[in-house]
Order: sequence, then C-alpha cells, then structure tokens
Amino acid sequence: MKSTLPFAKSTLLLALTALLLGSLPTPLAAEPAPPKGFRALFNGSDLTGWYGLNPHSVPKPPSEKRDANLKQQRTDFPNHWRVENGELVNSGTGPYATTDADFGDIELLIEYKTVPKADSGIYLRGTPQVQIWDQNQPENPKNPDRRPWLGSGGLFNNTPKTPGRDPLVLADKPFGQWNNFRIRQIGAVTWVWLNDKLVVDGAVMENFWDRTKPLAVKGPLMLQTHGGEIRWRNLFVRDIGPDEAKQILATAKPQK
Repeated sequence: MKSTLPFAKSTLLLALTALLLGSLPTPLAAEPAPPKGFRALFNGSDLTGWYGLNPHSVPKPPSEKRDANLKQQRTDFPNHWRVENGELVNSGTGPYATTDADFGDIELLIEYKTVPKADSGIYLRGTPQVQIWDQNQPENPKNPDRRPWLGSGGLFNNTPKTPGRDPLVLADKPFGQWNNFRIRQIGAVTWVWLNDKLVVDGAVMENFWDRTKPLAVKGPLMLQTHGGEIRWRNLFVRDIGPDEAKQILATAKPQK
C-alpha cells in the first residue's frame, strides 16, 4: 500500500497558504494626486464628502413628505453607490452622488467611463447639466431636440437651439475607454472640454429650476445616475478667484 503522506502534506500546505493570503488586507487604491492648485473631491476609498440626492424626486414645499424624502435618499445612497479600485461606481439607479460642499466659480477635472444605452450628467451648482450620452443612439423623430449622436458635453437642459445646448464637436471615446472632462464656470458662463476638445465655449448655463432667474451663486456638484453603469475617478476642483474670473471674462468671446 502506497503512503499518502506527501499528498497530505502538500494539501495542508496549499490550505495554509490560502488561509494566509485570505487574511492579508486588500491593497488600497492609490490616493488621488490632484494637479497643482486643485484638491480632490473623492478620496478613492469611501463615500466621505458625498450624499444622495435626486432633486427631481423631492416633493415641492410645502410638503410634510419633503424631509422624510431627503432623509431616505441619504439612507439609500450607499445602497446604490460603491467604491471599486479607487473608482466611484453606480449601476444606474438611486439618488445622485452630491457633494457636501457648495461651489461657485470653479474649474473641475473629472474622468468617467460608461456603458451602452446609459446616459448621465454633471450638475453644476445643483443645476442640470453637462450631458453624458451614448452617442450611438439613433434619431427619434418624436423628440427632435434630443440629439445624442452629436456627443457628450453639451448643456442639455438649456433651451433647444441655444448656445451650448449641443456640443461643438463629437469628442466621445469608444465604450470601455475613460473620458475626461475639464469644466470651467464663472457666474453662469460655462466652458467644457471633453478629451481635450472644446465642446462648449463660454455659453450661459440656464437656471433649469426657474428660467426667469439667474443661476445660483453657489451649489453642490452632482453626478447623475440614469439607466446604466457609470464609473468616475480623478475628481479634482479648484476655486477661481475674483481677479482671475474678471480676467477670463474680459477676454472671452461668448458662444453664439
């Protein structure tokens, strides 16, 4: 009869190795490294600095259900948003990721990657939005002002056929690749670069909530979730001071 001892020893060794590896802590993603003058909005490891809010689903005041709705959205937030490999991830459901902090005149850097048939957007000062499209969507004759094939980056909630509503050029990368936005906003005047291409050139962002009033002076940044997975990383922001703002506006040529 042959001895089974060598086999038993190797089985035990494999089991101990698996146990040891399983007990080691999972390597943490590298901490964000903002460019000079910028600060990180997302720490790459958890949801600190963010909460859940879909402003479109909040009952208008006065409403006894308003406070309960806002509280529930905050509670639901971590059920829909997660962190993976230093990326902020949402499957296309739940409240929007909203910054605790409010922002005024800023320059924002942000990267995203999404999937077919999803759309999303970035709310500035709590207002929609710098649009993210699936550019492969076909034309819908019943909704001629919805034109995703023109690409992402436009101020989609501006009035149709006004400056900035659609992007100047198609700049989206194919699915599976990361896209990068550079967004600059001074007052309501907004510039958007997508993958280093200028897609909105100094267009005024309308106040979606009340078009008779100017855009809010300050408000949160919001990452919209709608219909499919989207991933975000390298979220960096810097404040634009009054002197720099005046200089930029003095030399800007508003988009027409």
